[in-house]
Amino acid sequence: MSTDVDRYIRDRVSPTLRRQEERYQSLSARARQRRNAGLLRKVRLALGALLAIIIASAATGFIMPLGTTGVMVALGVMIAAVLLIAVAPTEKRVRTEALATTELKALPLQTEIWLENQRRALPAPAVTLVDSIGVKLETLAPQLERLNPQEPAAQEVRRLLADHLPELVNGYQSIPAPLRREERNGRVPEKQLVEGLSVIDAEIGRMSEAMASGDLDKLATQNRFLELKYQEARELGQ
Repeated sequence: MSTDVDRYIRDRVSPTLRRQEERYQSLSARARQRRNAGLLRKVRLALGALLAIIIASAATGFIMPLGTTGVMVALGVMIAAVLLIAVAPTEKRVRTEALATTELKALPLQTEIWLENQRRALPAPAVTLVDSIGVKLETLAPQLERLNPQEPAAQEVRRLLADHLPELVNGYQSIPAPLRREERNGRVPEKQLVEGLSVIDAEIGRMSEAMASGDLDKLATQNRFLELKYQEARELGQ
């Protein structure tokens, strides 16, 4: 059955992904940019903490001599502060359940970070689709800032990003790795994952186009077909 999966990926998925590859900036590249920015913030925070401790120690020394014990305490505080800052996570990890309560305008970025955390557990064709989804989320983010969260269209966006997408990915990950490329209940989990991510990728693009043209009613009604499509996603891990 793995041969069928390979053939499907080669004939149906790979050509499209190759054509799109030059258009997409890697999701992992943007993740590295966020991590680098986080590291820079940590360095600045550490330097600020050291400077504050030095100033406090100097001020204390004007009032009373620190002595050897005081100097050792100050050094200990410096080391502890640097260690605490160093071990703190560079980027906050996004939990699946947090997506449902994330503010609409922040949802694309939080979904992108969540997807980045899932990369290692996904097959190569799915990772390429995740990159494509990440690029579309970047385009979608400023559009959602102008959208009323109570609009039916906004609810469809939230349902896609906070419900359908996590269900698809988590359903796949819940299947033992040796079984992911084997037929299961008449379907192959890896093929289902790739198909589902392809649909989500296209749907996010369509949503962005609908919002750009101001056709919010169309966005809210055409997304209904996903209810049937993602019934399969819900069944992946069962």
